[in-house]
Amino acid sequence: MLIGVPREPSGETRVAATPTTAKQLIALGYDVVVEAGAGEAASFADEAYAEAGAGVGSAEQAWAADIVFRINGPSLQEVDRPQDGSVLVSMLAPALNPELVDALAARPITVLAMDAVPRISRAQSLDVLSSMANIAGYRAVIEAAHHFGRFFTGQVTAAGKVPPAKVLIAGAGVAGLSAIGAAASLGAIVRATDPRPEVADQVKSLGGTYLPVEVDEQMVSSDGYAKTTSEAYDAAAARLYAEQAADIDIIITTALIPGRPAPRLITAADVAAMRPGSVIVDMATAQGGNVEGSVAGEVVTTGHGVTIIGYTDLAGRLAAQASQLYGTNLVNLMKLVTPGKDGKLILDLDDVVQRGITVARDGEKLWPPPPVQVSAAAITPAIAPAAAPVAAKRPFPVAAKLALTGLAVAVLFLVNAFAPEPIPRHFTVLVLAVVIGYYVIGKVHHALHTPLMSVTNAISGVILVGAMFQVGVPDTTVRVLATVAVLLASINVFGGFAVTHRMLSMFQKGN
Repeated sequence: MLIGVPREPSGETRVAATPTTAKQLIALGYDVVVEAGAGEAASFADEAYAEAGAGVGSAEQAWAADIVFRINGPSLQEVDRPQDGSVLVSMLAPALNPELVDALAARPITVLAMDAVPRISRAQSLDVLSSMANIAGYRAVIEAAHHFGRFFTGQVTAAGKVPPAKVLIAGAGVAGLSAIGAAASLGAIVRATDPRPEVADQVKSLGGTYLPVEVDEQMVSSDGYAKTTSEAYDAAAARLYAEQAADIDIIITTALIPGRPAPRLITAADVAAMRPGSVIVDMATAQGGNVEGSVAGEVVTTGHGVTIIGYTDLAGRLAAQASQLYGTNLVNLMKLVTPGKDGKLILDLDDVVQRGITVARDGEKLWPPPPVQVSAAAITPAIAPAAAPVAAKRPFPVAAKLALTGLAVAVLFLVNAFAPEPIPRHFTVLVLAVVIGYYVIGKVHHALHTPLMSVTNAISGVILVGAMFQVGVPDTTVRVLATVAVLLASINVFGGFAVTHRMLSMFQKGN
């Protein structure tokens, strides 16, 4: 089958395939044709595509391919350009463009929306929104630094002290975390807020400070995408933004809810409270904006000197990198739908990933897809009125703990007092190892127990080597104990690695 890559509309610097990804598509058995000049804005020359094995042709040749790759969805005037029976793959924002979805579904073609990938682990390599948000978050900091006109990092020089810039990131999703990392690496004091309290550790790990919004609710997403917050949360968040605005130099807003206008976070009063020379980057202007007064695609300066950046092409301002990541997402999609690696696309609608991105198939509208459950809030079980009460697990009595501890100390004393050397020394080491091991392992999270097994396997390997040295000694008792140690340590080593290998296999497709 032939994959066509037409030129993007005016103003778009990215391209849906790079020479590198074109070569990977050819390795999957596909032929590739790229419209002449499609990659120029991203610094990919036609000669580079030709060297990778792709053809360079006209727009008509690219649109007439069996599979058409685009970054931006077609306009209503371009709906008729794909040939009957072809597959169109692009970003569509189907929830926001019902008219376009209906027009595409009226054609006898298959349409896949790359911005509708389910937020599940297996689909991460296809997640275009995350790829582009990662770039956009980084670029937002660069744009803010350019307009800010002062150092991000603090300095003490002979000419005086320079305070560090203070940056507030509204939203700690992919774009927000990328912005936090970039701003912190430049030396700024970074604060971030998000409805989900579980992101606090992520913010901290990137060098930021998490600012919680104190409300009696917890945000939980069932599909991996942001959800609408409650009125109580919005009111508390508004108070937080108002408090921070007077102290912050730079605000970067990233809040987006798929299928809905962007929530308003920063009001005109908040902007007015900021110091002259401050900068705001509104990353949600394409969907209405998070900041009052922002304009999509433009830079606005208020009367008292606050700059509001409303660029909608932040990812496109790093065109080469964005094109490579988007192209890699498409390659991963083609690996999924080309099981035979023979250049034949096979769409399996029983696969939640493929079903989730399929907007239309052969003239049948399939949007919206069935919901995909990726996480859920803890369910409070209903109280059975007639059920007998279940006995709660009682804690171990303190008296019993003290008795066992005293018994252990007595045994240790007796062994050290009456056992021949070198048994007391070895027994003392054993007891200390048990106590330390208990407290160390007890502090390890359950999710890390299997990786920890690999470490204990290495320790068992040491035991195995030591036991093998003792197998040949004249003492029968020592030989028996050494043989048992060799057997048990071998089971732990090989069994542990087998379990670890099986666990890793669970994350590979087809297992």
